[in-house]
Amino acid sequence: QVQLVESGGGLVQAGGSLRLSCTASGRAFSNYVMGWFRQAPGKEREFVAAISRSGGTTYYADSVKGRFTISRDNVKNAVYLEMNSLKPDDTAAYYCAARFDFQVVRGRNEYDYWGQGTQVTVSS
Repeated sequence: QVQLVESGGGLVQAGGSLRLSCTASGRAFSNYVMGWFRQAPGKEREFVAAISRSGGTTYYADSVKGRFTISRDNVKNAVYLEMNSLKPDDTAAYYCAARFDFQVVRGRNEYDYWGQGTQVTVSS
């Protein structure tokens, strides 16, 4: 089992940047595929980005491709989401998720553990 805690959210102007962090406690962080999801008010939780266990493979939603970068540090048991050129449409609660498997996937139902979320608000 793994526990996930997100941090780094906040209020930023459009065009600005934020870096989200997710730290994991528990065993064998490197055995987990990690993902970021987001949920805006009144909308379903949607996929943002995912990274393989080694960090060598990454997937992104089309809406964030070229602006967001996911990375991980298996020594620090952490995964990051660097967000640049932020838009008001990026406003949402952002969630870190872990999947105990080798396959990198986008479906939220495929992830086993979730953090509590961190709020990102982008003002226009």
